[in-house]
Amino acid sequence: MILTYHGGACIRAQAGDTTLVLGPVSKKSSDYKPTNFGADVACVPLNHPDMNGVEEAARGEKIPFLIFGPGEYEVRGMTIAGFGSVSKWDGDGRINTIYTVSFDGLSILYLGAQGTAELPKDVLEMDEPDVLIIPVGGKGTLTPAEAHKVSVNLEAKIVIPILYDEKTLKQFLKEAGSETIKPVERLTIKLKDVAGKENEVVVLGV
Repeated sequence: MILTYHGGACIRAQAGDTTLVLGPVSKKSSDYKPTNFGADVACVPLNHPDMNGVEEAARGEKIPFLIFGPGEYEVRGMTIAGFGSVSKWDGDGRINTIYTVSFDGLSILYLGAQGTAELPKDVLEMDEPDVLIIPVGGKGTLTPAEAHKVSVNLEAKIVIPILYDEKTLKQFLKEAGSETIKPVERLTIKLKDVAGKENEVVVLGV
């Protein structure tokens, strides 16, 4: 699997000829560049232009299969489950959907714009994720300190921060004891690569 970060809450996951996008950015977003690649499946955590740009993940007549909200889905060899939670993104109380994805032999836990360190019970009872994608920048989502606490509690193997600026990323890395980490363009991983890892932070550059 290849993971790349496209700003905001947008993560692209690719394996073989299948592409998943989490939190695609709409062209109506005022803060982030819109998503500019095609995807087979799109998971929208929050009904806001910063994260609901499904049209921007389409190419020609190819429209991604949309997953928006709680439920269980099987599509393109992936098993995906959504769990309702909360966010205060953009200053308003909103419904946020947390997604778990089983893809290419790896488990991904994507918190979207999660606004509180109190996660749904169903999420807390799951096995530790291979990859945790977590907001760390505050502004209605988890603060750097909250994000670090959540990642430790979840016993994530690899932790990828999203929705940050330079200041909050620095704070999160300090909380995690990972100040020397440098951003990488992409993360290429297989199941064997996460064996023995515990809360290893990977910063994906935009």
